[in-house]
Amino acid sequence: MTINRSPSGAHSNAPLPATLRQMIAVLEKERQALASLDADSLFEASREKDALCDALSPVEPESLDHETRPLVETAQRLNDVNRRVRNLLAANVASRLEALGAPRAAYQAGSHAALSSPPNHGGATSLRVTP
Repeated sequence: MTINRSPSGAHSNAPLPATLRQMIAVLEKERQALASLDADSLFEASREKDALCDALSPVEPESLDHETRPLVETAQRLNDVNRRVRNLLAANVASRLEALGAPRAAYQAGSHAALSSPPNHGGATSLRVTP
């Protein structure tokens, strides 16, 4: 199977195995950026992952073969490791902020954080989680 050009033009007519290998490389790049806390590299990896996801979106699971299925599984494992690292970093930041006296925000999946100015607090800005 061949991947057609993405809207950004970054992955023009790349075969599926090559696109999956690119995704693995980007996930490894993201892991390195997380380890070094390199925000610019994290942003770039995020953009690259988004473009690769767009390129992979037309691929059906039934079209995977003996070459591509292990590549997908590797990418899934790397993505899971990166997610865990991001969650640990976020938990560490939350813990440090809480130690400084900031209350822990009640976060729920699918919620959106919004900044608001609560009444009678002198215009202080607080973080409020809304569904």
